[in-house]
Amino acid sequence: MAERRARIGVRHGLATPLGSAVEAARALVALHGTDPAAVYLAAAARMRSPGVADIERELYEERRLVRMLCMRRTVFAVPAELVPVVKAACADDVARLERRRTLKFLHEAGLGDDAWLREVEEETLAALRARGAAYGAELSADVPRLKERIVLGRGSRNEASPAIASRVLLGLAVEGRIVRGRPRGTWISNQFQWSPIESWLPDGIPQVPAETARAELVRRWLAAYGPGTAADLKWWTGLTMTQVRQALVRVETEEVDLDGTPGLVLAGDAEPVAPPEPWVALLPGLDPTVMGWTGRDWYLGEHGPALFDRSGNAGPTVWCDGRVVGGWSQRADGEVVYRLLEDVGAEAETAVKAEAARLSEWIGPVRVIPRFRTPLERELSA
Repeated sequence: MAERRARIGVRHGLATPLGSAVEAARALVALHGTDPAAVYLAAAARMRSPGVADIERELYEERRLVRMLCMRRTVFAVPAELVPVVKAACADDVARLERRRTLKFLHEAGLGDDAWLREVEEETLAALRARGAAYGAELSADVPRLKERIVLGRGSRNEASPAIASRVLLGLAVEGRIVRGRPRGTWISNQFQWSPIESWLPDGIPQVPAETARAELVRRWLAAYGPGTAADLKWWTGLTMTQVRQALVRVETEEVDLDGTPGLVLAGDAEPVAPPEPWVALLPGLDPTVMGWTGRDWYLGEHGPALFDRSGNAGPTVWCDGRVVGGWSQRADGEVVYRLLEDVGAEAETAVKAEAARLSEWIGPVRVIPRFRTPLERELSA
C-alpha cells in the first residue's frame, strides 16, 4: 500500500512538479475533460509554473492536447500523439454506439433514417469547413435541419427536447471528423467552438488496428497507474473484460500481490520506487488520480460518501502523501476552503493551508463550480 501511494506522488507529477500541461496529460495517459475547468486545475496542480494562458496555448494554439469522447464515453484531453491509439482503442466503439442511439432518436421523432443523418452530417461538415471554425448555433443557421427536435428520456422526469445539432456534432467528433476548439468566454465555459479535424491535425487521424491500440492503451495505463487489476483496466478504459484480457496477452506483465489480491505491473516494473519527499495537493473533481482505479480503498479509505456523488463522480479532494485526506471547495467570494477528514499532523496541515491559499490566488476572480456536486463540496461552498 505504501509503495502504491509512493508511485502516485512520483508518477502523477504530484511530488515532483512537471513543466507543462501536456507532460501532466502524458503522466496520467490523459486529463479528464468532462468538466472544462478540471483540465486546467488538474494540469496546474502538477506544473511548476502554471498559468491559464500557458495551458490555453498548449490546448488551442500549439494544439498538443485534443479533447475527445473516448474512455468510458467520457471527454478527455488527450496528448496529440496518442489520439490515433485512443480513437482506435475506445472512440470507434463509442462512435458506433452513439450512432445507433442517434438513429433511434431520429426514428422515434419521425425525422429520417441513416441516409438522412449522413446528408445532415455532410452538410454540417461542409458548412464548418466554409467557416473554418464555428459554434453549434452558427452551424444550425447554415444547416436548418440541425434545428429539428428529438426527445430524450421520454416519459421520465428528465424528459427533454433538444435540437438534433448536439447529436450530430457529437457523432462527427467521436468519429474524428471534427474537434472541440476554444470555448466561448473563459476557461471554465463548456460551450466549445468546433473545427474540422484537418485544421488541427493536418493529416487527420491515422488508422491503427484496434487490437494494437488497445494493447498500447493498456500498457500506458499500467505505466502510469500500475499496479492494478484487470477490473481496474476494464473500468478505466470502458472496454469489455474480453477486450482487456486480449490486450493483456499483447503486453508483457508481472503479477504482484496487492494485499492479498493479484495485481499487474509492466514487466520489469515490480521494484519499489524511491519514496518522494512529503507532499500535499488539492485536486479538482474528476481528477485522473482519484478516478484512476475502481478499487479505491487503499487511497480513499472511508471518505467516499463525502467526496463522491451517487453516480460515482469524484468531487474536489485533498491529498497527502498518496492518500485522500479531505475535500475542498470555493466560496462565492472566491476563497478556497477545505476540510480534513483525518489527522495528518501539524506540518502537513500547514502545507495544505498554504496550498489552498495558492490555489485561491491562482483561480483569481473566476468562480469554479464542479459539474458534479458532492456532499462535502456543497457544504463547504455555502
